[in-house]
This record gives sequence, C-alpha cells and structure tokens, in this order.
Amino acid sequence: MGKRTTVMCHCQITFLSGFWLSRAGKPYNGIALTIHKLISLAAAVLLAVIIHQVNQATALHTIEWIASTVTGLLFLGTVITGGLLSANNPMPRVIQRLHQITPYLTVLSTAVTLYLLLIG
Repeated sequence: MGKRTTVMCHCQITFLSGFWLSRAGKPYNGIALTIHKLISLAAAVLLAVIIHQVNQATALHTIEWIASTVTGLLFLGTVITGGLLSANNPMPRVIQRLHQITPYLTVLSTAVTLYLLLIG
C-alpha cells in the first residue's frame, strides 16, 4: 500500500471512528477515543513524513508549501476542537460546529496536498 493510500485510509478510519464516537455520546469510551486520536495522529505524522521526503528529493514549490501549511493548520484545528469536545466541560456550540466542519476540510486539503506532492 502506497503512502498516499495509507494517509487517506487513516483519514477515512478517523472519520468513521469520529462518527461512531459522536453517536455513542458522552462520556466517550476511553479506548475508542484513544484509538480515534492515535489514528488521527498517525495520519498527520505520515503526511509530515511525505512532505519532508518530497522536499528532500526536490524542493517544494510555493503552491505545495501553501497546501502543506493549510493542511497542517486544518489538522491542528481539528485536533484542538476535538480535544475541547472530549473534555468533560460543556463547550460552546461553535466548537462542536467547527469540529464537524474541519475534518471535511482537512481530508479535502490532505487529498489536494498529496496530489500536488505525489502526482501534480
């Protein structure tokens, strides 16, 4: 399995486990939440490794840097909003809304970044 496929597979598994967690309700199952977080972290780390390797092989173009940076910020935003939601304290509705939107944007941005890095 190629690295691009692995990253996208991690993103899909993260999505599915996130839907499952949201349907299960609070308090979240500790093991399921941990698995969800580890899969997300693995996808982000793998993407960072790909970006680094491509940059070492051939210097990244400006558009690739921009796409990589946007993707990294979206990953960070998704992790932050998810962390806030997993806390036992009630969060404002905007945090939940952001966490419902940022994963979609993160997957889309990841796909664009991988396309630019590996195919484009």
